[in-house]
Amino acid sequence: MLPIIIEGVLFVALLATAGALVLWGLWHVTPLGRVARRLQHRRRLLGAAELTCPIHGAQDAKAMVPLSDGSRVCPVCFQETMNGQLD
Repeated sequence: MLPIIIEGVLFVALLATAGALVLWGLWHVTPLGRVARRLQHRRRLLGAAELTCPIHGAQDAKAMVPLSDGSRVCPVCFQETMNGQLD
C-alpha cells in the first residue's frame, strides 16, 4: 500500500515540476513572455504615474480623491481647489 501512495505522490510532484518548467519557459524564453513582461512593467509604471501629483509628489492610492469623470486628484490639490486657494 505504501509504495502505491509514494508512487502517486511522486507522479503528482513530477506533473507539478513539468508544469512549472513549461510556464517558466513560456515566461522567460518565448517572445510571448517578453511581451507579457513589458505589459506588466508598463502597467506598473502607469499606475505609479497616476498616483503622482506634479505639484505635491507621490500620494497614497487610498488618499486620492476620485472625480466624477473617473480621474483622480491628490487630496491637497482637491482641498486647495475647494477652499479657493489656487496657486
